[in-house]
Amino acid sequence: MAASILDIHRRVTRWPCGSWLFSKLVCLNAPYFASISPRIERLEPGRCEATLRHRRRVSNHIGSVHAIALCNLAELAGGLAIDASLPPSMRWIPKGMEVEYLKKAMGMMRAVAMPAAAVVEAAEGYALPVAVTVTDPAGEAVFRARISMWVSPKPVQP
Repeated sequence: MAASILDIHRRVTRWPCGSWLFSKLVCLNAPYFASISPRIERLEPGRCEATLRHRRRVSNHIGSVHAIALCNLAELAGGLAIDASLPPSMRWIPKGMEVEYLKKAMGMMRAVAMPAAAVVEAAEGYALPVAVTVTDPAGEAVFRARISMWVSPKPVQP
């Protein structure tokens, strides 16, 4: 059986620069997220915290963090929060996202993602919303997302 994302996180983050290395491994597995160079700061069942450094490559024309960079950060954190909670017989995929832009996103962004309920094993697929709040360095919310995740049993291998 392959190691879970949570097992890998626990192993790798014990090392010096472990959070950095784990974040790079996640981006190797899901290359699109490398476009924002996220850092996974905390991962546990039912919770993920990830940061995004404000720099030119994630900025928009008015100098704040681009809306889509915030969406990417939210999807990454939400997906990892689900993945860290997932029974081995289940899988997930995002089906939609509702977002609110609350204020200009300036400085280091911190996303905290938490599923609305525990991820449970089931014979049928089910929708599971994940709430993500992104805050600025002052701790003020600049962005909120509600990601609709579809959790379903893995297909049985012959």
